[in-house]
Amino acid sequence: MDLTQANIDTLRARAAPKGLNFINNAMILAEDGAEIPVISPIDGTQLSTLAASSAADMDRACAVARAAFESGVWSGMAPTDRKRVLLRWADLIEQHALEIAVLGARDNGTDIRMAFKGEPMSAAATIRFYAEAVDKRNGEITPTKKDVLSLIHKEPVGVVGAIIPWNFPLMIGAWKMAPALAAGNSVVLKPSEDAALSTMRVVELAAEAGLPAGVLNAVNGRGAVVGEALGLNMEVDVLAFTGSGNVGRRLLEYSARSNMKRVYLELGGKSPNLVFADAPNLEQAAKETAASIFRNNGQVCVAASRLAVERSIYDEFMQMVVDASRSFAVGDPLDLSHTTGALANAAQLSKVKTAVATAADEGAAPLCGGQQLLESSGGYYHEPTVLGDVRTGMDVVQNEVFGPVLAARAFDTEDEAIEIANETVYGLSSVLWSRDISRAHRLSARIKSGTVQVNCFSGADVTSPLGGVKQSGNGSDRSLHAMEKYENIKATWIQL
Repeated sequence: MDLTQANIDTLRARAAPKGLNFINNAMILAEDGAEIPVISPIDGTQLSTLAASSAADMDRACAVARAAFESGVWSGMAPTDRKRVLLRWADLIEQHALEIAVLGARDNGTDIRMAFKGEPMSAAATIRFYAEAVDKRNGEITPTKKDVLSLIHKEPVGVVGAIIPWNFPLMIGAWKMAPALAAGNSVVLKPSEDAALSTMRVVELAAEAGLPAGVLNAVNGRGAVVGEALGLNMEVDVLAFTGSGNVGRRLLEYSARSNMKRVYLELGGKSPNLVFADAPNLEQAAKETAASIFRNNGQVCVAASRLAVERSIYDEFMQMVVDASRSFAVGDPLDLSHTTGALANAAQLSKVKTAVATAADEGAAPLCGGQQLLESSGGYYHEPTVLGDVRTGMDVVQNEVFGPVLAARAFDTEDEAIEIANETVYGLSSVLWSRDISRAHRLSARIKSGTVQVNCFSGADVTSPLGGVKQSGNGSDRSLHAMEKYENIKATWIQL
């Protein structure tokens, strides 16, 4: 179906499915039948329910995944056959893309254009990328003396647990599921309670594509229950997580308390955006600065939420950013006339409002926005907000808001710009604008972040790794390097 308002409205009118568990290629209730209400951020009404699973439900899924792995039904399948299944899965996701996107937007509030392009379409592209890599990665022979054959093999680790967030559940879910499955592993997925419905549809399509029973499983429920059970389960060999630092720390503890499973964490950021007076196009830089923080309401791990502008252009540039921020039309995410939808849940709206109020109390200058919108709708909407004259110690500078709030200030020298860039505990992404290629290289080397974007805010693509330093995590999603997280290296030494 094409992305038209008529098609969107038709799909919106359908009753939302329940978020059941998917275990052994079957949609099933939680063992005790318990459910969690799903509240739509569009209007605050109940959209559906999720299975409120117990630790026993998660343990069952992990046991099924282990049995599937040990059987060799997927791990022992010829690489070309695994590739065909994954490619078929990507095709099915694309065929159902609008249906999936509308369901996702109803669940987490993402505007429909982004919910379409950035979720099912992105997930399908990611699955294809790793599918095509399945039969193109070779082992190695090391240089030894003539009477020895030394081999290096890449082997699947076994069972991979993946805990995914609510902002881009399909895109980020695919970053974890696709390389893990391509490497031959079984996967147990724990979706977010705030964005599970579209995820379950995508998982269901994997079975339709021919993925054998037990290879991909998904268990819904509260993180404190089933997330903990996944982290502690002795059958899980690797755990991949995107979310908050507090939960990331708990997962590391669970690993230590169980089987020392490898834990890979992407824990968000407070990404800096440095704009120098010699930026090649200030107007374009201002537009991309606004987009970098206000797309999807700032609910983006790499959102450039801290802006530092060379003092000689600060006033001019900030006016450009304010003007660009006013171009965002906030409202019903399923209305194509809107560019920005709702925040994902009531707690997130409250967090944004508190951050703005605290910044004002601490002396930040309000340049635009700052107010809740469409309160009578019952939904969770907030204006794009620009704050000026922030300082290092402010809460809005140091802590991730994960909302449409930009914190800006001026700088005078390169050294000061670098101090600003590196002043938080995070190190996920960064942006700098300058036509001086020497400066770009010089500063890129000094900024402590996993990604540096120069003269753009593109988000890159699946060919480029995304990983953090400092308290933004470890390991990388995306790129062929991501497959290394889900593989063991085996050395075989043969005396001839």
